[in-house]
Parts: sequence; C-alpha cells; structure tokens
Amino acid sequence: MKVLLATALVVFAGAAFAQQAAESADNVLESIDTTGYSAAQKKTLAKVLANSHCTCGCDWTIAKCRHDDPQCGVSRQLLNMVIKDLKGGMDEKAILAELEKHKNDPPPVLDDPVPLNIQGDPFLGPENAKVTVVEFSDFQCPYCAQAVPQVRKLVEMFPKDLKVVFKQFPLDSHTQSFLAAQAAVAAHAQGKFWPMHDKLYANWRSISATNIVVWGREIGLDMKKFIADVDGGKFKQAVQNEVQQGENAGVQGTPSFFFNGRRYSGAFQADAVAQLLQKEFGIKP
Repeated sequence: MKVLLATALVVFAGAAFAQQAAESADNVLESIDTTGYSAAQKKTLAKVLANSHCTCGCDWTIAKCRHDDPQCGVSRQLLNMVIKDLKGGMDEKAILAELEKHKNDPPPVLDDPVPLNIQGDPFLGPENAKVTVVEFSDFQCPYCAQAVPQVRKLVEMFPKDLKVVFKQFPLDSHTQSFLAAQAAVAAHAQGKFWPMHDKLYANWRSISATNIVVWGREIGLDMKKFIADVDGGKFKQAVQNEVQQGENAGVQGTPSFFFNGRRYSGAFQADAVAQLLQKEFGIKP
C-alpha cells in the first residue's frame, strides 16, 4: 500500500508540475503579441516555454520564470530568442536545438538600432536628452504596471540626459486595452496624458468604459470632447499605427523598451538600467 501511495504521489506531483508549467505558459502568452501566429505556432510557443528551462539558475521553466520573476533578464532574453526563431520558420525541434546550442551564451542585452518615429508622442524628461527610451506598453498588462515606478525612478536619476517616450501597444488578449489606449491618446490631445496614464495603471485590473469616464472627470478633461473622441474612434488609427510601428521594430510583448533605438532585453529595474546607460551611452546621474 505504501509503495502504491508513493507511486501515486509521484504521478500526482508530476501532473501538478505539468499543469503549473502549462498555466505559466498561458499567462506569459497573454503578454506576447501573437497576432498573425497560426494555431500550430501558438501551440509550439506554449510547449517550448512550458518545457524548456531558464538558464538564470532558478531551475524553473522559461514560462514559470517569466511569470513568477518578470524582472529576470535571462528568461526575457530566452523568450525573445524563441519568438525570433518561431517567426523565422523553425519548428519545435529546431527551436529546442537552438536553445540547447546557446544555453551557455549570454544573449545580447541591446539589439542593433532601429528607426522609431516619436514626433508628437507623450514623454517625460528634457526634449533634447542624450538618451531616449521608447516604451511600448499595454495598460492591462501587469508587467507594464510593475514597470511604471521603475521608469519614474530612472527619469529622476537622469533629469538632464534621459527622456522616456510612451507608445501604445495594446494586446488582443486584453479586452479593454485598446479602449484604454484610445482614452490615453484622447487625454494626450487635451494635454493630460500622464494623469490618465497614472489612473489607468493604478487601476489596471478594473479598466472599463464606465471607469475611464470617471477617471477622465477626476483629471479635469473636457468630458464632452473626450467622450466624443473616444466613442467616435477619432484616435483608433493612431493607436493601430503605433502597434504597427512596434511590430516593425520587433516588439514581441509588453513592456518593450528601446534605448536610442536599440531594443533592451534585460530586466527593467532602474538601478540595473542606470548602470547600463552609463556604460553604453556615457550619461551620469
């Protein structure tokens, strides 16, 4: 009986671990732009993330590490590598072979620069800063919400040399994110993007049309104009244009950051990013 119970416990534990891995993969997929992916590609992506281990030393799968430790730069870099290979036409076997081949190689933290048009976009910091950080973000993404205080801290650390530009990248998996993006752009048209930004991220779990109206009143918007702009879809194309720009630049999920056009794949923690900015771009706090 003891042997049978022990065997059953092992089987149960294995099944529970597999279920947790699958759930972690599903959660991570919610922060990835899978537009244009086939059902087979989505299945391959989820399977690879749920069964391949992160090499940061945590002994977790890539999916679990991304979900339980979103600040881990290694799992973020591995995720970007898997997505790049998948988009390049590799199947599951080839992707796993590529991960194995490079498991001891530190992936690059900064990619090659790409052009980004930031004219008219909301920003924090001096207009002519030495370093421009462009953030593609989704107002319903929990990882984006976690990045907000880190972004603000970074701006405070480099008051003369750093500018942070915000771009919309609502994901299809978040039902209210496209509406929130339009509301933020509409608020920007009235000079109140950042107050709306702060309201949306402070309440990212409860974004709805009703609450957006409440927050619009609270930050002092011209509500007649605001409601007409959002309901009339005035800024729908502007949001779609930013999503397209992000996809063209290689954005694969949110939040995604670019430093002077170079996509950053590490953990977005202000202190670590500050060291990188000093090393790569020569700015000082």
